[in-house]
Amino acid sequence: MTGDPVHDIFVIGGGINGCGIARDAAGRGYSVALAEMNDLASGTSSGSTKLIHGGLRYLEHYEFRLVREALMEREVLWRNAPHIIWPMRFVLPHHKGLRPRWLLRLGLFLYDHIGGRKQLPATRTLDLRNDPAAKPLKPLFRTAFEYSDCWVNDARLVVLNAMDAAARGVELMVRTRVTSARREGELWAVTVQSVDHPDVTRSFRARMLINAAGPWVDQVLQGTLARNDVRNVRLVQGSHIVVRAKFNDPRAFFFQNSDGRIIFAIPYEDDFTLIGTTDQDFKGDPKDIRITEGEIDYLCAAASEYFAEPVRREDIVWTYSGVRPLYDDGASKAQEATRDYVLKVEHGPDAPGNGAPMLNVFGGKITTYRRLAEAALEKIEAELGARGPAWTATATLPGGDFPATGFEAELARLRAEYGFLDDGFGRRLVRLYGTRARMILGSARSKADLGRDFGADLTESEIRYLVTHEWARTADDVLWRRTKRGLHLSEDQRAAVDDFMHSLPVTGIAAAE
Repeated sequence: MTGDPVHDIFVIGGGINGCGIARDAAGRGYSVALAEMNDLASGTSSGSTKLIHGGLRYLEHYEFRLVREALMEREVLWRNAPHIIWPMRFVLPHHKGLRPRWLLRLGLFLYDHIGGRKQLPATRTLDLRNDPAAKPLKPLFRTAFEYSDCWVNDARLVVLNAMDAAARGVELMVRTRVTSARREGELWAVTVQSVDHPDVTRSFRARMLINAAGPWVDQVLQGTLARNDVRNVRLVQGSHIVVRAKFNDPRAFFFQNSDGRIIFAIPYEDDFTLIGTTDQDFKGDPKDIRITEGEIDYLCAAASEYFAEPVRREDIVWTYSGVRPLYDDGASKAQEATRDYVLKVEHGPDAPGNGAPMLNVFGGKITTYRRLAEAALEKIEAELGARGPAWTATATLPGGDFPATGFEAELARLRAEYGFLDDGFGRRLVRLYGTRARMILGSARSKADLGRDFGADLTESEIRYLVTHEWARTADDVLWRRTKRGLHLSEDQRAAVDDFMHSLPVTGIAAAE
């Protein structure tokens, strides 16, 4: 192993926490390698409800520190990535027989004032007898509260963190399995294997190992340290359904349910409504996660309590599920388990305080991934020494180098430069890629110059960009994570994308692996 590359840090996991920590560490001068067994954001990080939010319902569980930290992050992240994050207003109808009106108003008062809100508008009360928000709802709802949070394209948030990390020197490997990790004195000896080419293996050495494997975090501990009694995380399944648009209003809905849980109904990908999430304990391998029949029935019934037109099974066009690796705090119900993160450093079992350190990341929310990374860097600095100050609060992610409120102006600039772009196509490109949309459009003077259109404005040029710059290897990477065009394409069109992907060589940043 003496000739193997030596890094300060080796990160296991290519979700939002792993990529966020790698990016922050590289920006402070640490040498970092990262391995992800599948595609970036292929697990929990693309299975969220896609909100940058404080978590209004967590106030009921007295998670005040978590809520405050998350609320403070909303505008920070909006400034960091205004192309993929933007404000959204949420309508919370008052449901007689559930939480009383005064309690909702008190919770929203706290929500408005404990998180340093500056640009997001405050809560207001709606009279549903004359507000357009009432149009899709049953007429029994008379009052609602409208409050602010933000929307995020979660899978792209992960990819953009990975891109920035790679630009700062992180050796980032996708579809790469860690087959062994063991302590050799003051270093970790790590062996990895290509998932696509199992005969290809590499070895690394690192001063510190970061276990950011999400729902697989305990499996990594079992594999690396041969512990059979590990149980640090509680796996909780959250599932969502996507239906044809139930309403045209740009606002989302927050619905209370009689069992104390809540769901959201959110405008999604222009033509659809996203409904979720569920909370139930999960047993099994997270890679096998699927929505259950019971969850489908639950979401349809819960949404139908509010919508005048019921949500039926036959309305569903897509479903997705994620496994939340919540820190196991012994809560009796899945929805009551803490969403806070816990970071633990350990050394060799026979030499406390000595031996190569390992940092385990348990739990967390996508909203607080940046703060989690800063907390992780405090642990890393305590082991390896400080290299540089915190920096990510004011650093934009790739493509986000325009003002937080400047999306429309950026869209107008792009359309002025490329006269053939209609509003829908241009808006989609800026929403996904921001200022980097020009890397896709290049010198094109007509849409035909972008190559084949596979449907829904997904062109050869865009796919080639994703392969070259964003580690996309399969049709699923493109259709269901990086672009969500899978919702808009027919089965034959999706198959054509798959055929085209198979014809492309692995180039650009991915070829360096």
